Amino acid sequence: MAYDEELAGRIRDAVAGEPGLTEKAMFGGLAFLIHGHMAVSASGQGGMLLRVDPAQTESLVAAPHVRRFEMRGREMDGWLRVDAEAIGTEKKLRRWVRHGVAYAKSLPPK
Repeated sequence: MAYDEELAGRIRDAVAGEPGLTEKAMFGGLAFLIHGHMAVSASGQGGMLLRVDPAQTESLVAAPHVRRFEMRGREMDGWLRVDAEAIGTEKKLRRWVRHGVAYAKSLPPK
């Protein structure tokens, strides 16, 4: 499944103007990176893939339609899958995008 181009556009609008912003095809979707670190991606499996502070994972997955990202059968702290139902409004989308951007900005540039 190709990523949702409309969602990619919404994410692009939400991250516009961030210093060090680049876009890159990753994980079957379109990722938005800050200084080389993935912050958020329009996922090829629908919804968003989001990178967050691993210490916040447990509290963030308590939200409806949000779960840990699973790679090769293993759930990963610091990586979330945010379903389309959780980002239906611009306010909701931007709330989640802010988490990813904040974490990416906290890391040293690559």
